[in-house]
Amino acid sequence: MNLAETILGNPELVGQVAQNLGLGRNDARTGLEALLPGVARGLRRNAARPGGLESLLGALRSGRHDRYVDRPESLSEPETRLDGNAILGHIFGSKDVSRNVAGSAARESGIDGSALKKMLPMVAAMAMGALAKQGQGDTALGRAEARTQQDASSGMSLLEGFLDSDGDGSVVDDVLNLARKFF
Repeated sequence: MNLAETILGNPELVGQVAQNLGLGRNDARTGLEALLPGVARGLRRNAARPGGLESLLGALRSGRHDRYVDRPESLSEPETRLDGNAILGHIFGSKDVSRNVAGSAARESGIDGSALKKMLPMVAAMAMGALAKQGQGDTALGRAEARTQQDASSGMSLLEGFLDSDGDGSVVDDVLNLARKFF
């Protein structure tokens, strides 16, 4: 299962995002679909930097991010917004990039930009939660961690497989294909 499937395929997560932002489920799903590719690209770029994959794996080991997927109600907690903003700071480097991602998603989706700015920290938290869930046991991220010491490029390719399920170098089509399954 890839990042988009983990998040969009969980009706409780979508419903919690909708409830938190006062949106309908369809608008919440549309907003998630618009934001997920940017977050996934940010994660992939960050992990590709020197030491980035090791840093990501360390954060996943120690961050208890899986709670965002296991307990969707945790998305309502103020700590989630703080953690999500910290994650965005790591993957994007600046608030300007986060604003640009939300603005681009707003133009693409037709969802109000202010709602998407509020959604973005939740998306970052859910993305880390999905990665953490994938890292439990002998999954792609778990194997990536084991191989990081040996070969950083192997670890990256496993992470990219989670973010880009069809291996075409883009996560946008993966999100759109998943969305078609639900509509």
